[in-house]
Amino acid sequence: MDMLNDLFSGVTAMMRGLWPQLQEKPCLINGKLRFCPGSPNCVSSESGSPGEKVDPLEFTGSSADAWLRLKGLIVESGGVIEDEQPEFLWSTFTVPVFGFVDDVEFRLDRAANLIHVRSASRLGFSDLGVNRSRVDQLREAFGKVRKN
Repeated sequence: MDMLNDLFSGVTAMMRGLWPQLQEKPCLINGKLRFCPGSPNCVSSESGSPGEKVDPLEFTGSSADAWLRLKGLIVESGGVIEDEQPEFLWSTFTVPVFGFVDDVEFRLDRAANLIHVRSASRLGFSDLGVNRSRVDQLREAFGKVRKN
């Protein structure tokens, strides 16, 4: 079994090396999350396209508390916080089995009591709904934490 695991790990590492890495660090553009590229492997609460649109995370109370809750949920969900700015957070999630990396970005909108989100695969065209599902799960968990 160990030999099979080693073989699988080696093949997975080799496959990851075939695909491009992130070319530039995600950031806000004119105070908003980056646009989705028009492929089904990206969703955003700031998109106007129905196929890309997801709901933002809503919060009541302190934006600082909401931001802290979000950071905890990212880590609990298996994400890694790569960069944090005053109203922007970039995290990555590694998809099990093949090790593909997805970038998940958040923008705090204090005035509207919202946290906008963008989740995108770094490569490929379709992700079979993985990014949309991840955002839905984070939103649901964020709401549950708020109620407790």
